[in-house]
Amino acid sequence: MIFAKYVCLALLFVLVFICIQSLLHVLARQRKARFRLQYVKTSAYGARFSEYLGKRSVLVKHVKEMMESVESRMSMKAMLTITLILLLIGLLAGSLFFQSLKGVVILTSISISLPYMLLRLKLVSMRLRTRLEFLPAVEVFYQYYMVDPHKNMKISLKYCLEENRILYPIKPVFEQLYRNLMTQRDTDESLRIFSLTLGHAWADYFVGIMRVALTEGIFVGDSLKELVVDMRKAQRSDQLERNRLLEIRIANFTPILFLVLFLFINFKINPDNAYMYYMVDPGGRNMILDALLLIFVSFLMGIYLSMRRM
Repeated sequence: MIFAKYVCLALLFVLVFICIQSLLHVLARQRKARFRLQYVKTSAYGARFSEYLGKRSVLVKHVKEMMESVESRMSMKAMLTITLILLLIGLLAGSLFFQSLKGVVILTSISISLPYMLLRLKLVSMRLRTRLEFLPAVEVFYQYYMVDPHKNMKISLKYCLEENRILYPIKPVFEQLYRNLMTQRDTDESLRIFSLTLGHAWADYFVGIMRVALTEGIFVGDSLKELVVDMRKAQRSDQLERNRLLEIRIANFTPILFLVLFLFINFKINPDNAYMYYMVDPGGRNMILDALLLIFVSFLMGIYLSMRRM
């Protein structure tokens, strides 16, 4: 029984080593293959597999759009490789430290969810930075749209960006929208990525107006004016919502700080007893496992509430 356990651990170690080596090889090859236009040459099988997953899997398509919305430099292949490595690390850590099915399941679930949670946190941070800048950007766009004799959405957006009337931190979001629209990308997909990046109701209304103008070619100046007026009226409450989002984000990190402080005090006062209880005794390890589970659930609730507040 013990021999079989060590054999399984050895196999997990070999798998982790192979995955890490493959990840380093992929990153090195991508860095070497990156050239003038930052184009990354991928293998035919990897490209076909990623394309297949992007079309067949709703989850993979959602993750790809989220990675594009936060302008992540990581490819989908690297994302899947890292998730696989974290899966093996969770299995290995759960088997070695907690030595229970509960520990393996919890650590594995936390490990494989980390990349997605980091993407979500980065997206929420971007939404907080751009939330208050959306109204000035729409006002500038409305002015250029009304001045343009052809009432063309793409031309108005181009002049806004070229003359630097839309400022940071929201300027890259509009630049990404303009690039997607000018590269003959699907209009609905481009607008969906734009709406996902900003993530609030005003962005959805703006996207709806742009969709009508781009697909049907009709004048939408009155709708843009109504949107600007409504956003000005709601500016005060929007600032309050942003403060609530900051409070939720701060509350997300307090359980980790309390856990670290609690363990630090115990190890500082009596290192031997603390080590015996938290590292050797099954009851202490189970308490740490429950604390990790509660922290993970609190992070999920914080992300969920942040997305609902947008």
